[in-house]
Amino acid sequence: MQPIRQGDVILLPVQQVEGQKIPHLTLAEGEVTGHKHRITEGKAELSEQDSTLYLRVISESALLAHEEHKAISIPQGDWMVKIQREYEPEGWRYVAD
Repeated sequence: MQPIRQGDVILLPVQQVEGQKIPHLTLAEGEVTGHKHRITEGKAELSEQDSTLYLRVISESALLAHEEHKAISIPQGDWMVKIQREYEPEGWRYVAD
């Protein structure tokens, strides 16, 4: 499986998901607009360990949606959720979406 990107969210394939289950499927919230990257279709679970989010897609696929991006299909499997960062002279910051 290849990494998948939607806006500032990048999903990286991992061997297994560990951590505390989270009762929602929001991968990231936009800092500027308040829009959310979230799973809207399919069966999936989100968990967190050491401040890192992990997504497990249980169904054949799940739909990752966001108000400003085209929805994309995420295949079954385990994924690490990363938020893209960029460097400024003041230091690293998360990309505002």
